[in-house]
Parts: sequence; C-alpha cells; structure tokens
Amino acid sequence: MAVAESAGLAPVLGFALVGVLGVGSQWLAWRLRMPAIVLMLLAGLAVGPGLGVLDPSRDFGSLMQPMLAIAVAIILFEGGLTLSLHSLSDAATGVKRLVFLGAPLGWAASSAALHWGAGLSWEASAVFGGIMIVTGPTVIAPLLRQARLKRRPAALLQWEAIVNDPVGALAAVLAFEVVTVLHSAASVSTAVTDMVVGIVGAIVLGVAGGWGLARSFRNALVPEYMKVPVLFVLLLAVFALSDALLHESGLLAVTVMGLWIANADLPSYVELRRFKEHATILLVSGVFILLAANMDRETLASLDWRALVFVLAVVFLARPLPVLVALAFTNVPWRERLLVAFTGPRGVVLVAVAGLFGERLAQLGIPDGDRVAPLAFALVAATVVLHGFTLTPLARLLGQNATATPGVMIVGGSRWAAALGAALKKLELPVVVADPNHAHLRQAREAGLETFWGDILSEAAEHKLDFVTYDKVIAATDNDAYNTLVATDLAPEFGREHVFQLKRVRQASARHALPATLGGGKIGLDETFFESNARLSEGWEFRVTKLSAEFSLEQWRAKNPKAVPFADLGPNGTLRLLGPEDKPKETEGTRLLVFAPKRQERKEDRRDENGNDTMKSA
Repeated sequence: MAVAESAGLAPVLGFALVGVLGVGSQWLAWRLRMPAIVLMLLAGLAVGPGLGVLDPSRDFGSLMQPMLAIAVAIILFEGGLTLSLHSLSDAATGVKRLVFLGAPLGWAASSAALHWGAGLSWEASAVFGGIMIVTGPTVIAPLLRQARLKRRPAALLQWEAIVNDPVGALAAVLAFEVVTVLHSAASVSTAVTDMVVGIVGAIVLGVAGGWGLARSFRNALVPEYMKVPVLFVLLLAVFALSDALLHESGLLAVTVMGLWIANADLPSYVELRRFKEHATILLVSGVFILLAANMDRETLASLDWRALVFVLAVVFLARPLPVLVALAFTNVPWRERLLVAFTGPRGVVLVAVAGLFGERLAQLGIPDGDRVAPLAFALVAATVVLHGFTLTPLARLLGQNATATPGVMIVGGSRWAAALGAALKKLELPVVVADPNHAHLRQAREAGLETFWGDILSEAAEHKLDFVTYDKVIAATDNDAYNTLVATDLAPEFGREHVFQLKRVRQASARHALPATLGGGKIGLDETFFESNARLSEGWEFRVTKLSAEFSLEQWRAKNPKAVPFADLGPNGTLRLLGPEDKPKETEGTRLLVFAPKRQERKEDRRDENGNDTMKSA
C-alpha cells in the first residue's frame, strides 16, 4: 500500500475512476448501440498504457490479484445462478457435446495454435491451451443482449461459456501439475492425488453450500433482509475453502453452488438473481477496465506477427473446427452450428488465469512463460472487438436473430387486444397475446395472432415463449390487480419504460392509489379495460398512417381531431408506445398507430360509374 500512496492515484480515487469508466462505458454503449465491452477495453487502454493515469498494480498494490479473483468468482456464480436445467432442454445435446467433446478438442487445437502459431513451447502451450477452452461468460452475456439471438443458439453459447469456464481453469491446473512434475522432484501420484482431492472437494463444497443455503432460506432460518448478505458471505467462504484445497478449483465450486441454487425453486430466487445481476454488471465493468489498464506499453509492444498468426488461427481454426466436430450428427441445424462455431469471444477469466499461470511457468524456468499474459490479452482484445461488431450481422445473415424489430406482448385476451395486435402485425412486428383463459383468446386466434394459453408469469411461459423477441409489454386483462402484478414483475426484465397497463378502475382516491414502484405506465387514452373495449363498440378502430413531407403530423391532426396516437414506428425500426401526454415523432417516414373513430365514408366515394348512390341502392 505504501507504493500506492507514494505515487500515482490514491486507492479510493482509483476505485472511483474505474467505476466511472466502467459504468460510463456501458451507458455510452447503450446510447450509441455499440458493444459495451469494446468501449470498456478502449477506456482501460486509454487511462492505462495510453495516458498513464491509472496503473492498477501500482495504485492498488497487493490488493489487485485478490480483487480480480473474488470478482471472477462472483461473476461465475451469477452465471451458474442463471442456468436453470429447464432452459437446457432445447440445447441439451449440443451443450453436452460442446463440454465433453468440444472442450478436449478445443484444448488440443488451441495448444497446437499456440505452439505452431505463437511459437510457445509445448509445456506453455498445454497450460495456456487449457485456459483457452473458456469462451468468456463475461463477454457472452452482454453480446447476447445486444444481438438478440434465437433461444437455442443463445442457450448453447451461454451454457458453453458458463460450464466450460471452470472446466478450462481445471484443465490448466491439470496441465500445470504435469509440467510441475516434469520440472521438479514431485511424484506423479502426489500430483494426481492433489487434483482428485481438489476437484472432488470443490464439487462437494459447491453442493453443500447450495443445499445449505436453499434449506435455510426455505425453512425461514434467515430473515429476508439478510438473505443477500448471507449469500455473499457463503459464496466467498466456499470459494476460499475450495481454492485452498486446489488453486483455481474455487471457480468450479462457486459455479456448482450457483447451479444448485438456480434449480432449488426458492421463493426469493428472483430477488437474489436480480441483485446479483446488478453486482455482476459493476464487476464486469471494473474487471475489464482494470485488466486493460494494467497492460504496459512494453508488453503491448512485444506482440509481433506471430501473435497475429496465433489470433487468426484461433478464430478461423482452433475455435470452429472443434465445435463443428462436436455438433456433427446432432439435431442442431447447420446455421446454428456455424453461428456457435464462429462465436468464441474470450474474457476476464482467460486473462486473469493466464496471467497467474504465466508467472508460475516463468518461476519453473520455462522461458516463454512470460509471453502467456500478453498473448492472452491480445486474444481477448481481438475477439472482443471482432465478435462485438460481427455477431449481430452474422446472426442476421444466418437467420438466427430473434427478430429484426422487437415486438409487443399483450397480456389479456379481448376484442381490444385482438384489434391492437392485428394493427401491430400490419407494422410487421411480432405480437403475442397471452391469457390464462383459453376462451379469451378466441378473437386473437381468429385475427391470426400468436397466442399463449397460460399465466405469463409461469415457468411454462418462460420456457415456451421466446421473451427476447419482445421488448414491450401491455397488461390488459379485466383484472386490475393481475395487471399490476404482471407489470411490476416484468418491469425489471423489460425496463420500466417498456411496460404498460390499462387504467385501474379505482385509483382516483388516495385510499386506492398505488406507489410509483408498482404497476406500469399509461398508454393511449389511459382508459380502463371496459372503457377501451366499449370504444370498439362505439365504432373506434386501430389503423396505421405514414407521415411524409406531403402529409405532416399537423395535417394528420387537422384531418383526425379525435384520433389518439397509440404508437409510432420510426424509419430506424424503433417502436414507441405512447401515453396520453407523449408526442409522436414528426420524422418523415414515421408510421403512426392510432386509435380513432371509423372514418365516415364520403358521399362521392359511394357513387358507381353511372353516378348512382351505391348505399341507397343497397
């Protein structure tokens, strides 16, 4: 700590800078619709080797490695916490193949690329090749959010990244133990015993931690306000104990623990997962900034043409070939195989573990051990930038995007819902109408809309509906309490600004008013279920109109004084649902979805070729 205080940034200021850069990069990426990881990488390089403002090794001293280790453990635990076994059903065969066949083939192919491409010795190549099995859950998660892939390829990539993370670390441990035996007096039996004890111990600790936590939560042995703190403390304890048995086995332990909790069917699971997601976003941001800033100019300058050959060999050979072999003769369509094969970004775990083993190889006297860390960083930087910009176009080319423009989920079947869904369908948007009552969906089915019979909050809905296809929710049942429940529950997942509900019947008085944290936003005329459906009986309808230079918003309003703008779809494909106080965009090419009285047919439009009034003759 003395070093950090005598030169460079103070630790507190350093932490603040990392936080601002990390979260700021994510926010800017959201605004610019760019891959967040690319901006975080650039920000870290700018303040680190670029400007020299932040040097994590100097400013944080001996705290640097423990901070990274704990952050990676929490990130992996959160990844395991998202892996419900029910979500594995569509991709079970593919995931098994990628783990049991793809991982060993990837280890061999990566080691070959390191030896013949980067010029490393076989000892260093075997250790580093094991780490390269890891495809980076810290990178995959934000890329999947951005690319909006279909359910099965997204599940394949997510499961492979999470499961192979500890597998890759353990493969590196195994290779390092073999290298240690060859370069020291340690016996083979001792090394094998250490490996077996460490792996078994990690699995036992992970299962015991998950089982104990689930049991204590289910039996109310932990009060609600202490559940998250207890979870964190237990997570750190399991990670530390497992790492003490065998270095890097803690990653396996926390992944197993997260997987157990994810499938324990806990009432508090949703709250735990959401809190963990927030913590993980902060940690991923911070770790990427730290790792990029920790690179020095000399290390970056040491990357020569052989590093480029190595990266190209990994991207076009060492990654695709094992995946294509592993998924051969499975029920995974060839387009999905290609997408998974050419999507292999590396992330935090690779750089952190590679740096650690690189130092250890150098200590054993292996001359190229110090080249492992810069090669790892080059691979991470190249794959992050490459896949960050190419995953969405590649998925679109292969037809693996969930949809070009996200659609609308309408909860509640009715005449009004069917009419709205049909109008949204005219805008070429995906629409689904869900209702627990099968009879309520009749009109939606007659309108040719996709329907879901069941509770939208059920586990069945989560597994049968591809939620990534939709980014707007309208709660429109005849039950105000259920509408409020749906809007409140789905708001964190879709974003509160994208969740709406029909007006509640009783909300004018303070006795029935709800706090702002409950329910969804206002939409259209802000009318109740019964008022909205009554409008249709009075002759109202949904229709679409397009704004142009010849037909502006003002001209439309003059011709349709009673019409209410319900949504607008801009030329860039962005849909906005409008509340009573929202103004539609006036951009040329914008299409308006309006709720308005039916147009009165003009008399001159009703005359036939002989000038007779067709309405009278009818």
